[in-house]
Amino acid sequence: MCNTVAVTRARWTSETVPLPPHALAWLSQRVGLGEPLPEVPVSVPPSELSEDAFTALEAVSAISLDPADRLGRAGGLSYLDLLRRRGHGELAVPDAVVQPASPEEVLEVLRVCVEYDIAVVPFGGGTSVVGGVEALRGAKSAVVALDLAGLGSLVSVDPVSRVAVLQAGVTGPEAERLLGEHGFTLGHVPQSFERATVGGFAATRSAGQASSGYGRFEDMVESVRVATPVGEWVAGAAPASAAGPDLKQLVLGSEGLFGVITEVSVRVRPKPSAPRYEGLVVDGWEAGVALVRSLAQAGALADVTRLSDVDETEVALALAGSKADLVKKYLRVRGVRQPCLVILGWECRSRAATLSALRGHKVVRLGRAMGASWLHGRFNGPRQRDALLDAGVCVETLETATRWSRVSELRDAVRGALVAELGDPVVMCHVSHAYETGASLYFTVLVPRDLADPVSQWGRAKVAASDAVSRLGTITHHHAVGRDHLPWLEKEIGVVGVGVLRAVKERLDPTGILNPGKLV
Repeated sequence: MCNTVAVTRARWTSETVPLPPHALAWLSQRVGLGEPLPEVPVSVPPSELSEDAFTALEAVSAISLDPADRLGRAGGLSYLDLLRRRGHGELAVPDAVVQPASPEEVLEVLRVCVEYDIAVVPFGGGTSVVGGVEALRGAKSAVVALDLAGLGSLVSVDPVSRVAVLQAGVTGPEAERLLGEHGFTLGHVPQSFERATVGGFAATRSAGQASSGYGRFEDMVESVRVATPVGEWVAGAAPASAAGPDLKQLVLGSEGLFGVITEVSVRVRPKPSAPRYEGLVVDGWEAGVALVRSLAQAGALADVTRLSDVDETEVALALAGSKADLVKKYLRVRGVRQPCLVILGWECRSRAATLSALRGHKVVRLGRAMGASWLHGRFNGPRQRDALLDAGVCVETLETATRWSRVSELRDAVRGALVAELGDPVVMCHVSHAYETGASLYFTVLVPRDLADPVSQWGRAKVAASDAVSRLGTITHHHAVGRDHLPWLEKEIGVVGVGVLRAVKERLDPTGILNPGKLV
């Protein structure tokens, strides 16, 4: 018999932020509001974990068959995940939740799961938006979610080398708190920061908003400790090495398919004493791209360097409330016809170098208030998704990266694909991360939800956008592959590349228990 569980919002977001009246008014006028999607209690099927397997797992780790616990680890936080949790679409629910308290317990759990042929889905903060933590069992008799919340400690800090060892279940805010007690910061703040974990950052090659200063997460990693079905593996031994290929790079981005990350040794930095954020506006997308490219190629990027296109800037100003009209009037007076907002934030890089490199570019400085406003609302996207669902709006994101010479072509191609499938959506885009040779583009889509078939509505749009992305850029810059991007992976890395990943998988996980249906 299935258990029916009413899902509470608090399980899926760290904080739900309601939409203010002026935001609802703008949405109604610009996007259009659909009918609220009714929340239907979700039925949790009975566990298919055998009694013998349960007993064996219980002997080595904490384990729960409680329907609410199992439902709490059923998938990530994509738009389709949120729909499924409201009772629309099929939701894969794990048969049990296993909660080890140490790296040694993780090894024991994997040993038991190999013995009983049980699929294992490593679960950190559950923030995947690409199906990376879906409880798929593949050909296995059952599937368990391996919740790593019990691995939540700061193991050590080496202040001389500026290296810290964190267990995989430490969340972003907790990592900052623990390191802050020693005067250090990790500086890794993706939009999933409030819930995502250190192990998840490593497993997905995460990129924080200040990546220009602190680096992507893989740039911070010194070594990783991994539990695999064939034993424990520690990859990485020094700041740099020529002892063959860098094997820790096989772990970073492996999404739990090769092993379960239990500890990560990371480079840390002193806490910034006086971070500063500012806003400025350029006239037009092309002018903005040229500005960010020049900063990147001059080595003068701010730690946070973010360029919004006209549509995203329009939304940002619309949501700013009463101050927006004053800003728009000021920009018109300054001759700006297509305002594109640029946010610059300095924590460990030189502000003077950035300002010097800005000379020669026509910009309108909006000062620290605009930067502080962005910083204050940097996590509102995840927090407001339930409110947008209640307003009848389909809201989803996707991201990619490409060379500078193709940035605008890629933006136009993705926008065109989304418009062709969705009719008249609002498609916002920003440069989220910049490099000497290219940049990442991050898209946010708003459109009235199709009540008849909301799952297919976004599914078709995602396929069309991904086809456009794969022609001009990478299928993912920092969201990872998961289940959703798998159809486009072979085109990007080639048949030989896929074969390499499969060979590593077969060596480290010969019975295929780890995270079936993802990456390869």
